[in-house]
Amino acid sequence: MAEKYFSRHEAEELLPMIGDYLGQALDQKKKIDELDEELSRGAARIMALGGSIPPLEQLAKNRAERQKLAAELEEGVKRIQETGCVIKDLDVGLIDFPSLRGGEEVYLCWKLGEERIVYYHGIDEGFAGRKPLDDSPPDTEPPSGPQRIN
Repeated sequence: MAEKYFSRHEAEELLPMIGDYLGQALDQKKKIDELDEELSRGAARIMALGGSIPPLEQLAKNRAERQKLAAELEEGVKRIQETGCVIKDLDVGLIDFPSLRGGEEVYLCWKLGEERIVYYHGIDEGFAGRKPLDDSPPDTEPPSGPQRIN
């Protein structure tokens, strides 16, 4: 059972903030992946060259940059999770918001780049089980507690 349930309206109000943090996190993750690749190539060069002097200064800069980016990424992910939503796939920017539909726990499903939340899925279904929400407009007033979505 989730600590917080979101109405469609509540979840959509968070999208601009979550989108910003998610975009930054994706950029940081991409840079971390690039640095990991450079560091791996540097380690392979050290192994292959044996006694030659590796570019230690550049390797140290890359490690420091990676640590800085990893800390920033961790902070961004933490801020997103503090809202009560769930990051399902950072690489594609997939976020789920716990909600209730017909008294059943579901996730409102949003992917970075989507304008609104238009899908939901069961707790055990995942992205492949996404179903469209009805076409009614989002709630006009914020709910006062756990709510069902329309």
